[in-house]
Amino acid sequence: MFRAASLAVSTIAMFAALPDPVAPDPNSPRPMDAVDSVFIEDLTWMEIRDAMKGGVDTVIVATGGIEQNGPYIVTGKHNYVLKGTTEAVARKLGKTLVAPIVPFVPEGDIDPPTIHMKYPGTISLSEDTFQRLLTDIVASFKTHGFKRIILLGDSGGNQAGMKAVAEKLNAAWQGSPRVVFVPEYYNNGLAAWIKQQGIEQQSEGLHDDFAMSAQLLAVDPRTIRMQQRIKAGNFRINGVDLAPAEKTIAWGRKIIEHRAEQTVQAIKKHEK
Repeated sequence: MFRAASLAVSTIAMFAALPDPVAPDPNSPRPMDAVDSVFIEDLTWMEIRDAMKGGVDTVIVATGGIEQNGPYIVTGKHNYVLKGTTEAVARKLGKTLVAPIVPFVPEGDIDPPTIHMKYPGTISLSEDTFQRLLTDIVASFKTHGFKRIILLGDSGGNQAGMKAVAEKLNAAWQGSPRVVFVPEYYNNGLAAWIKQQGIEQQSEGLHDDFAMSAQLLAVDPRTIRMQQRIKAGNFRINGVDLAPAEKTIAWGRKIIEHRAEQTVQAIKKHEK
């Protein structure tokens, strides 16, 4: 009887000592080295906590989209491009993490459908829903203690909503944390810069161009259907050959670097 009671007490004590899987001790030590990533979704909560203790105080909230992009490029093109550009921006800024890319944005009226919603696969939000979504995301990072929250949009339809959210939250929070909307990320003069580099394009009337294809190729060749286009004999866009792929990938990295540098300079300008 005594032995049974002792065993029961030991069992209760063992389970009482186990951490709550839903509410672990916020001060629990990290049991291993952290990985080198700026993407919040690729980090553990302990890695994020310790990065912030080490001085990380900025987070990038970027919006992409799911829309028609012509016959060659996947519907999530903006989200893939942002994987490349946001990492480059974060590493240039330093002490910065990147939130999961927001893939759902206004793409046109849902019913009756307008703009991109006329094409299968597109997902659209109303402007009100988009702004509410952004507001909750940004507020979450405020709660976690980030001091600067940067809003970037890779698509034209995202800009007005992001600007409105930044203005509203800055007024409500009186700049603590600072919400920085950076229109220069999107309004970047990229087409003119590409032309200055000696790349001449002739529009094919597609929602696609050399800069977009090159960035995507640098991030993931599958997003522009490289193998299928090579097989079909049309691995080109707007009269510009995309082969050899290695050369276009190099261009994609150069474009991403150019956009990142422009964006970092714009962020610094907005904070003066």
